[in-house]
Amino acid sequence: MEREEAEWVVQRHGQTVYRLAYARTGNREDAEDVTQETFLRLVRAAPKFRDEDHCRAWLLRVAANCAQDLFRAPWRKRERPIEEAERVPAPGQVPEPGGVLEAVLSLPESYRLPVHLFYYEGLSIREIAGVLGKREGAVRTSLTRARALLRDKLKEEGDYV
Repeated sequence: MEREEAEWVVQRHGQTVYRLAYARTGNREDAEDVTQETFLRLVRAAPKFRDEDHCRAWLLRVAANCAQDLFRAPWRKRERPIEEAERVPAPGQVPEPGGVLEAVLSLPESYRLPVHLFYYEGLSIREIAGVLGKREGAVRTSLTRARALLRDKLKEEGDYV
């Protein structure tokens, strides 16, 4: 892949990949690592894309896989979980206490990623299924369950409209 082409892809899709990585990992440092690894894999693989959507889907799939690899690392099993008070928000996104973003970040990992891709990135259920390597029915189920959890959480905090 040519340098100019790689720079253009990073400029075009860098924030999207970072947001997905942040939604998956829950902290800035890991999200930055996942983003960097995703673009390194892009440069190494130098795939040919049919169009812009194919490129975006490839990057999101690789980012999701890189984030999963991060959680499989042996050293990761010895770490303690990040406490809510220690979480660092993504640049430009300071979650207000009890807000929707904080509620989304508090979802279990299996629900957080589909919610992020659907509501924050605007992907369809079919596209999310492709990115995550799951069936469309499984994505619909995850979104339904995540919405119920969010609704309950926001109701108990008084933020549900």
